[in-house]
Amino acid sequence: MDRQTVERVARTAHIKLTEDELERYSRDLADILGYFELLDEAPECDSHGIDPIGVADVTRDDEPRMAGDPDELLRGMNTYDRYVRGPRLS
Repeated sequence: MDRQTVERVARTAHIKLTEDELERYSRDLADILGYFELLDEAPECDSHGIDPIGVADVTRDDEPRMAGDPDELLRGMNTYDRYVRGPRLS
């Protein structure tokens, strides 16, 4: 990145840089941009997205069924018209 761009960004951000800092940041930012250009040259691969390991549907289908006899479950509970009664809240 050229020195003028670094100066303009520093001035916009209200940062005062010394001459040495301007030179160093210009070199560092040029190196970083060069690395990004190198990544742009990497071959594309359309077979994998963000997750390289394909995940299939691992959940089971819901099958409605009764877990037990309702009368057996309600036996011994405090019920009113087949509703379970709990303690009164105050």
